[in-house]
Amino acid sequence: MPDCVFCRIAARQSPAEVEYEDDETLAFRDIYPKAPIHLLIIPKRHIPSVMALDEADAALVGRLILTARRIGEMKGVAERGYRLTFHCGPEGGQIVYHLHLHFLAGRREEKVGRR
Repeated sequence: MPDCVFCRIAARQSPAEVEYEDDETLAFRDIYPKAPIHLLIIPKRHIPSVMALDEADAALVGRLILTARRIGEMKGVAERGYRLTFHCGPEGGQIVYHLHLHFLAGRREEKVGRR
């Protein structure tokens, strides 16, 4: 998709601070980080959203999560923990319509109203 910023990043046509890459996935720093470590993990193949996934994509989604696990180990945060998030659609906070998994770490989340 020539007008997709994440496709352009995967094709190395747009700049990004790449942290990890394999045959099917790419992880790069979010330009608007919400945590000290905030990476976006994308499939290199264009998939607009979680809503566009089908049964044949199950292995790819698993690959994204296993990539996150590997990144947690590489960044030294696996034992302390991290957060993984998919945003889906406009009310789910999705801004870029290329499937991506947010990897956030390095800051403890406060539990408001929980004891």
